[in-house]
Amino acid sequence: MRISPTLRGICCGAVFLICAGAARGSSPGDSPAFTDNPVLMDGYRALYVQKFVEARTEFGSWAEAHPEEPFGQVCVAASYLFEELYRQGVLTSDFFLNEKRFLKGIDGKPNAERIVKFFDALTKARELAHARLEKDPNDAEALFALTLADGMESDADSILLKKNLDSLKRMKEANQYAQQLLAKRPDAADSYVALGIANYIIGSLNGAKRFFLWFGGIHGDKEAGMDQLQKAADEGRYLRPFAKILLALAARREKQPELAEKLLHELREEFPASPLFAAEYAKIMGQPIPATIQPDTE
Repeated sequence: MRISPTLRGICCGAVFLICAGAARGSSPGDSPAFTDNPVLMDGYRALYVQKFVEARTEFGSWAEAHPEEPFGQVCVAASYLFEELYRQGVLTSDFFLNEKRFLKGIDGKPNAERIVKFFDALTKARELAHARLEKDPNDAEALFALTLADGMESDADSILLKKNLDSLKRMKEANQYAQQLLAKRPDAADSYVALGIANYIIGSLNGAKRFFLWFGGIHGDKEAGMDQLQKAADEGRYLRPFAKILLALAARREKQPELAEKLLHELREEFPASPLFAAEYAKIMGQPIPATIQPDTE
């Protein structure tokens, strides 16, 4: 039975993207994935207002200054994936509420140069993460980097490249790494993005498709998925805004306009320069969509 490539990719969470940190309140001695690093936080703020070149400059500079840290390369990869998803209109209600687009993914092909650079950064991140795991199998940052790398690659494989089997493989790996990480760091709230969107999307499939995935060890529950996204939206760090937009779009699909309106209002207030959040808030409020604030380009 053929499962939608877009559904497989979104399941990994990832998407988007975007890479991550853990919950607030981590100690200063933790790795950069689990602290409020000011340079990386600035990079993510730029990413969420669609200033992709600015975000990538912040991430790239930090990664160059910390060549042993996989998290820096994950951030670089996230900037390329987030940009491509944004330019393809994936993180919008127009995409999520249109069954044809939601099931089949983007029209056309992604930007080839961005995809190459995205995979280059993923390769570097994985090499650094596995090197850390060889020294310490319980290295939380390495597990987190691998969770994100697999999740983002699954998003790209399915939504952008339509490589269905590769996407499913990466989705399973991402979920396994996330479970390992949360067993060691239950405060890693951003990891719930991957688990939450996977639960929600798989739980949204019809019974026959869920049965097919069940044999592959993949299960889903819509309510559990939205609860996990809510946890990331409440307690996450770098991926908190990403969790909010995903939860808002899921809420729109589930005909929960109050929740969607609340989340989109918060995003618009926190990131007033974001054309994405401004447009989605205007749509749910029935208002004219503001003039597009064009992101920078390379």
